[in-house]
Amino acid sequence: MSELSSSQAERIIQKLARVRRAPQPIDDPDLAPLMPGYGFATRLTAGITPIERGSPLDFVIERPKGMAGWIINLTVRGRGRIGREEGFDAEAGDLLLFSPGIVHHYGRHPDAENWWHRWVYFQPRAFWASWLAWKTRIDGVYVLRRQDDDLFREQDRLFAEIASWPSNTDPLSMELSMNLLERLILLCAKQNQTPGLTEHFDERLLAACRFMIDNLHRPMPVEVVARAVCLSPSRLAHLFSRKLGLSVMRWWEEQRIQKASQLLQITNMSVKQISAQVGYDDPLYFARVFRKHQRLSPKAFRERHGAL
Repeated sequence: MSELSSSQAERIIQKLARVRRAPQPIDDPDLAPLMPGYGFATRLTAGITPIERGSPLDFVIERPKGMAGWIINLTVRGRGRIGREEGFDAEAGDLLLFSPGIVHHYGRHPDAENWWHRWVYFQPRAFWASWLAWKTRIDGVYVLRRQDDDLFREQDRLFAEIASWPSNTDPLSMELSMNLLERLILLCAKQNQTPGLTEHFDERLLAACRFMIDNLHRPMPVEVVARAVCLSPSRLAHLFSRKLGLSVMRWWEEQRIQKASQLLQITNMSVKQISAQVGYDDPLYFARVFRKHQRLSPKAFRERHGAL
């Protein structure tokens, strides 16, 4: 385990000790995501969960409906138990990847004194789709077992660096975190090496995604996107469904809401200004769409997650 990982974990353990001595509502950015009920409503959140037997973190995580985004998990110390009944174990160097909607049920293994695991919750970039299709899946959870000590150290270092950037404070920090995460995802994909993993990602689909991201501020019918990348609307819709598992408009809506969430966190722009920035002429309609995705109104989201 890297020195950065160890120092981050020790800092959390010290904070937990203070909370235990003087119980109070937990709004600390290091601790809040580790507690039940936390709303992972941002594009990227990362941390480390140092579970020790009998500590405040020594409980089983239960999310029967999974999460809206992806979460990747690296065990750095001890052993975890994943799933109900038979389940399976996660030991140092093992990676777990939970896709959206997959049941979460995990905690410290009953026979282990601890289970420290790093994690990153994220909304992937469009072209990562094939990199996230790992070949081994147990009860819906993608699994990569430890194979190489040097690779484990590099993965641990990347997890630690991702967590060290305060990605909710400014756009450049968020992009740095996303770039580090992309390197981590690529390392996992290389380790995975499934047949077809290196299948060429259709450049026209990537161009369509980039075109839409560059034009979040204006209406974007499927026909306009298709024309921009020299495809028929039906062919474009087929590519989105096959490669990304979403319709064109559903994917575009998610990108707009992700951008709006980021602006609510790191700017003082009004909700009306943000709604216009992501292509909604009607702020009330924007608020309804935002609540559907984030389960909070824009105002409540800013109050809970905003850094300003």
